[in-house]
Amino acid sequence: MAGKSVKNAEYMIPMLVCRDAASEVDFCRRTFGAIELSRRPAEDGSVVHSTLAIGSAMVMIHGEVDVLLSRSPHPDGSSPVVIYAYIQDDVDAVIARAVAAGASIQTPVMDLPWGDRMGRIMDPAGHVWNVANRPEDISPKESHAD
Repeated sequence: MAGKSVKNAEYMIPMLVCRDAASEVDFCRRTFGAIELSRRPAEDGSVVHSTLAIGSAMVMIHGEVDVLLSRSPHPDGSSPVVIYAYIQDDVDAVIARAVAAGASIQTPVMDLPWGDRMGRIMDPAGHVWNVANRPEDISPKESHAD
């Protein structure tokens, strides 16, 4: 991404607001192998903003600041926003790394009727993630089977 212009580009990048943005960056590195593309520190050394690459996707991590009304989610799993992360890695291994990095399991990893293998976690900052991949494509008829 370095050196490329965003002029005329169209895509959405979620921005996760966190009480401790540096800890969230570390969580994403440990869990997803995220690469930090940019970081803006505050005068006290804390992280105001960081942009991460997770595979071909990006996510922004932002600390709570007075000029933005956005705040971190409550750490109870009730976030109204869920990040659905399709990954190439083994879902079970990623969920295990997430738990080792402080996440809690909201839904154990399972095979879903439409073909995804997915588990739901809440990271230490309170953000909820569905971590999934599609081990094999199934037909529309199979995906609606009871």
